[in-house]
Amino acid sequence: MTATRPVPDAFAQALRELGLAGGAPLQGAPLTGGVSSDIWRIDLPGGPVCTKRALAKLRVAADWQAPIERNRYEARWMEVAQAALPGSAPRVLGQHPGLGVLVMEYLPKHALWKQQLRDGQAEVATAEAVGAALVRIHAYSAARPAMAADFATESIFFDIRLEPYLLATAARHPDLADRLQALVAQTQAHPHALLHGDVSPKNILLDGHRPVFLDAECAVWSDPAFDLAFCLNHLLLKCLWNPSATQAFLRCFDTLASTYLARVNWEPAAALQSRAARLLPALLLARVDGKSPVEYLDTAAQRDTVRRVARPLLAKPVSQLQAVAMAWRKEIAA
Repeated sequence: MTATRPVPDAFAQALRELGLAGGAPLQGAPLTGGVSSDIWRIDLPGGPVCTKRALAKLRVAADWQAPIERNRYEARWMEVAQAALPGSAPRVLGQHPGLGVLVMEYLPKHALWKQQLRDGQAEVATAEAVGAALVRIHAYSAARPAMAADFATESIFFDIRLEPYLLATAARHPDLADRLQALVAQTQAHPHALLHGDVSPKNILLDGHRPVFLDAECAVWSDPAFDLAFCLNHLLLKCLWNPSATQAFLRCFDTLASTYLARVNWEPAAALQSRAARLLPALLLARVDGKSPVEYLDTAAQRDTVRRVARPLLAKPVSQLQAVAMAWRKEIAA
């Protein structure tokens, strides 16, 4: 375990005001990996907890501002996920609205899906479990439309997803700007369920194959096709990170997509798939030319590969996710 040190004042104050800490000085250690929050493991008398505090300016090269109240909605998303599928999110132990501090259970023994994928460990059973869990959370919320009032976070979602991914990419590709702007409108026009908003392997812990979703700072009532496309996007990009595991990544893509689509029950699955298939090339392009480029595509050749697939699919959209995967497979094989 990392050496401990005194925790920042805001964390200590939040824990005490939430009734989770006594009067003794608190010790802990910062946790790495996030660009949007300060995250600490803090050692309490009853055991360690994970705490996070949202940042007003994200740690990226671009000027990327985001409202800190998103921390409150992250806690709400985690509680909904737990109700929909127990164990699919860490248990919320407390949330301090004034200080923007979220306290949750600490899960140090879980594996991180991103690390497994980096190492070429792309198991179909994990992809199936992720797809099944994600669609179950979406279906649970879609059946409870009154829940939308608890997630009126469209402006936050715009600030930390739609603008930095789709509109920032449009500024880099003006000939495709109308297509990318239309995808913003498409997403906003289909508010069917509660989204996580950042379904990425870096935000998915694994207990065996069972996923535990982290970092729901982008939680919003919107189009679930966004969550599906966002996750599938990473399975394609990983083919350039670890080419030796390409076939395994593509099998995971197929399994996650088919598992998810087979369980869509709030609208025709074909309609959702069509929206996801239109979004997916935009998200591919956003991860090289938006405000949040993936760190592991660090060569011009890798980034050009993404552009050669994404740009034609944006210019001439397809309606099936498998068509996007086929175009990707053809390009990287070449």
